[in-house]
Amino acid sequence: MGMSLGGHGRTKAEINMTPMIDVLLVLIIIFMIIIPTKSHGLHALVPQQATDNSPAPEKSQDIVISVHGDGVVELNRETLDLARLQVRLIKLFAEGGAINAVFVKGDGDLDFARIAEVIDLTKHSGVSRIALMPN
Repeated sequence: MGMSLGGHGRTKAEINMTPMIDVLLVLIIIFMIIIPTKSHGLHALVPQQATDNSPAPEKSQDIVISVHGDGVVELNRETLDLARLQVRLIKLFAEGGAINAVFVKGDGDLDFARIAEVIDLTKHSGVSRIALMPN
């Protein structure tokens, strides 16, 4: 009498799960040890509400000088000639105030020499910041 151990002469391949489970358990333990470290963020200061006794910021006033092709010069919509423009600018800067800059705006077909003349006149009036404004 002989003893038969299964199958018809074929070997059956099975995956041994024990080493894979051991590796997974080790990984779980490692992650459980690493994760609980407390992370530190950046310290931020919360903005405080302004107090009522602080001085109000000065209202800035910008001046726009427009130079037109027909020779007309405007200072903030006030039509002037070049001599009166210089007197008016000197008066504005003598009064003080918070004038940040003077913007010079010229027509597109205007010769730059005319704009340079206005810039030069403005510079001699005591203006420290002059900027060109696109048309």
